[in-house]
Amino acid sequence: MVTQRNGNPNAEERTVDVVIIGAGASGLMAARTLKKAGKSVCVLEARNRVGGRTWNGKVLDDQGTEHFIEIGGQWISPDQTRLTELVQELGLETFDRYREGKSVYVSPDGTRHEFEGDTFPTSEETASEMNRLIAELNQLAEEVDANAPWEHPRAKELDSQSFRDWLESLSDDSEAIDNISLYISSGMLTKPSRTFSVLQAALMASSAGSFDNLVDENFLLDKRVAGGMQSVSITMAEELGDDVILSSPVRTLEWATPDPSTADAPNNVEADVRNGVDNNGGPGTVTAYSDRAVVHAKNAILAVPPNLYNRISYVPPLPREQHVAHQHISMGLVIKVHAVYETPFWREEGLSGTAFGGDRLVAEIYDNTNYGKNFAGGEEGKEDAFGTLVGFVSDVYAEEMWALPAEERKERILDAMSIYLGDKVKKPIAFFLSDMAAEEWTRGAYATSYDLGGLSRWGHLQNKPTGPIYYSSSDIAGAGYQHVDGAVRIGEAVAKQILGQG
Repeated sequence: MVTQRNGNPNAEERTVDVVIIGAGASGLMAARTLKKAGKSVCVLEARNRVGGRTWNGKVLDDQGTEHFIEIGGQWISPDQTRLTELVQELGLETFDRYREGKSVYVSPDGTRHEFEGDTFPTSEETASEMNRLIAELNQLAEEVDANAPWEHPRAKELDSQSFRDWLESLSDDSEAIDNISLYISSGMLTKPSRTFSVLQAALMASSAGSFDNLVDENFLLDKRVAGGMQSVSITMAEELGDDVILSSPVRTLEWATPDPSTADAPNNVEADVRNGVDNNGGPGTVTAYSDRAVVHAKNAILAVPPNLYNRISYVPPLPREQHVAHQHISMGLVIKVHAVYETPFWREEGLSGTAFGGDRLVAEIYDNTNYGKNFAGGEEGKEDAFGTLVGFVSDVYAEEMWALPAEERKERILDAMSIYLGDKVKKPIAFFLSDMAAEEWTRGAYATSYDLGGLSRWGHLQNKPTGPIYYSSSDIAGAGYQHVDGAVRIGEAVAKQILGQG
């Protein structure tokens, strides 16, 4: 039986209370919570590392010196209280993002402006329009429950109109629209603003507490973890020890016994569970067949983003509603740009390193200079002498860049960054592009979202267990949606649901 399902006759066999598929922050938090409550667990991870979309990396300069970079997610905002508590519980340290000095804004006509404060230096008319659109989004964020946006009285209406179309119905100021769109389309969902709905945008704002919080980069991008955000997952995995098995993607998940009467003998269709099963969420009999282990359990947790659910073969197949729903949720696309310099030269010029540019190739830049010790070097309690900038190339621009030869891509991106911070930007000593879309077990960034009409139609299924299978990832979190905080929250919540079932 073991050989038939995973093709490995030497696979380790285990029996536990809960098998968790995915060793990102969500899966590890679920495992940690269950184990503390006395349950036995096994975490199966496809990658050769833990952390999922958090990933501590390094890049070498021309001299062979290693520089620490965070390939994946990295920031903590003040509202992400559960993640902050967990960081403290794990004995990790945080530090503030550098933000002293003037920021830079480049207007649609290419004019460069240095400014202080939270307001872009636009015309009074554009500033007024931006404030009006922000107020509209704040109102929507207040109305929409991040845990159940599909329950809004106008959910279907809001979900049928694209975010861009909605903004254009409220204003004809293209600069204001580009700037407001930046915070959701380029900055969060990493999809063109005509491909997702107003309801999806409202969920994003509601999950952050307000649209104001998305607009305020000093709030949203507040702190980092010394040694990198992946350290959160690494530390939890160390606590779990042998309960975590790496390089072991789950190929098959047996999870239910179909009713024989559902078979369609004339058409040679085996019995299945197309209409669902009774007792969703209750314990059952689950067997996960992975490359290195076969794990029998009472419950399973899929702690992977929804775009990866279909990498597993379910026996029997999942109910039809799950089959359909999962086809309408997908990852966005973004390139995270890391550029390392001999010194943070922008600070000497009175600049914070923060820069924005509406609908430009590189829409955002931040000072990402490291602090403290990390696996590539660094000193405890000290800031790195090298300066690091991080920038973002989103959605269709990212596609355009990946189509270019490497040297041309680098030149185009650095040219785009130099518009904000000058020609010195063009000469980094090290340069790296995060490419999560090419990762087999991620396939995009930052997270998944529904296509038009999908959230109101299928969103109610995303947190509903299927038999003994639970779902857990930042992609389907309410508070902390798309953030590590959301991953931690939902992992803990799902574990407590299972504990509540006995």
